[in-house]
Amino acid sequence: MKKLLVLLLLAVVGYSLITAMMGVKFGENRLGDPQDEKTVSAYYLNNTTQKLSVSNVITAIVVNYRGLDTLGEVSVLFLASLGLGSILYRKHKEGEEEVAILKPSSQLLQAGSKLIFPAILMLGAYVFIHGHLTPGGGFQGGAIIATGFLLMMMAYQDYRVSHSVLVWVESLAGITFAGIGMWGLLLGNTFLENFLPIGTLNNLFSGGIIPIIYIAVGFKVAAELTGVLDTLLNIKDKH
Repeated sequence: MKKLLVLLLLAVVGYSLITAMMGVKFGENRLGDPQDEKTVSAYYLNNTTQKLSVSNVITAIVVNYRGLDTLGEVSVLFLASLGLGSILYRKHKEGEEEVAILKPSSQLLQAGSKLIFPAILMLGAYVFIHGHLTPGGGFQGGAIIATGFLLMMMAYQDYRVSHSVLVWVESLAGITFAGIGMWGLLLGNTFLENFLPIGTLNNLFSGGIIPIIYIAVGFKVAAELTGVLDTLLNIKDKH
């Protein structure tokens, strides 16, 4: 009986997806003819700047038009980092000597990392804050910030990041992302539909909820990748 119900549910879902996809003209009119709004590319190109006040069309697609998919992507990244941390985690046993895998770095690397680290953090923040205006966004900015922490971990053997802080940052970013989507539902819109003023095109405070979501994604990705790097670089050789 259970198998029959599962097959029936899959059939209903499959029929719904096929019916919805048949009305979309994928691959047609890739240049975006303004006279044909039914094509996916034309709709994105013709409505992003006018309805969302976002100059980066890719950002509008990733965060707004297919924002639910992006929420799934950052959730997958969280699960991957959680799984990796669970696999590599080792409890320290009393009386057991531990030797770090990393070798001491040069004074040149240590001095340079102190100088470059703040600039890397600033660059990463700039990338995801301006993701709706320029190429880049939350994933790219978060990865840049994680490389800054990677540099510090490689330069200093005793450099540690607080995993409790990373968990808080990652959790708050995820709650912000999902909360904005749910807030739209409470206002009678669809999930992740914009409900804020869109502002003026090419201004920093424009795009409605899009820059807010990309900032949350930037913090989330930065925290998750930094946690993964810290876990990998602090594996111990036990003797």
